[in-house]
Amino acid sequence: MELDFLLIFFSIVFLSAFIHGSVGFGFPMVATPLIAIITDVQTAIIYTLIPTLLVNIVSIANEGEFFKAIKKFYPLAILAMIGSSIGTYTLIYFSSEIFKIILAVAILIYLFFDFVKVKFPWIEKNPKSSLVLFGLGSGILGGLTNVMSATLIIYALESKFTKKEIIQSFNICFLFGKLIQIAIFTITSSFTMLQFTQSSFSLVVIALALFFGIKVKQYINADIFKKIVKIVLFAIAVLLFVQTY
Repeated sequence: MELDFLLIFFSIVFLSAFIHGSVGFGFPMVATPLIAIITDVQTAIIYTLIPTLLVNIVSIANEGEFFKAIKKFYPLAILAMIGSSIGTYTLIYFSSEIFKIILAVAILIYLFFDFVKVKFPWIEKNPKSSLVLFGLGSGILGGLTNVMSATLIIYALESKFTKKEIIQSFNICFLFGKLIQIAIFTITSSFTMLQFTQSSFSLVVIALALFFGIKVKQYINADIFKKIVKIVLFAIAVLLFVQTY
């Protein structure tokens, strides 16, 4: 892989990890489309596999009660893992530029539901069926695009999760999803040793970005920062559409 790509990659993961540390989630949602602009969705997901594991573990631990959180949210995470395996196999065997469009649409869906605050009261009234639907659905979307948040945010808000629970549940689902993706990409020889090594080099950069992001979390206006992130995400989605066409 060219040095230029690695420099851009390290810059992207630093920015994405800083944002994640500042707001509690968002690393794959920011990193994947940015990397996909200079490559493809599958490569972008592969290069963020190892970094995402670190980001997820640090984020869960930072909220406290790590194992208690795992115990509480593992049913949702297991379903997300199953869905992620379906999405990942689809991505591998039907590799196409159309996945950039799916990624862009997933980002826009996330922004739309966050903006209009759509209500889904049946989620709270039917906890078991909604758990299965959103767990599997989020996993499939995550496997295809690396963006589980587009649907998880709806489930979390309608289930009346606290801010801490949202951060923990998101990161646990991402963690389980990444573990099954690593296994699948390795089994299918899609995840090479070179990619593993190069993406692992970014862990130092990401650790620093997370450290600074978590530090500034208490000093910045979270609402303003989230608005900036949303504007950036919208611009990325538009760029993906333009690039594909």
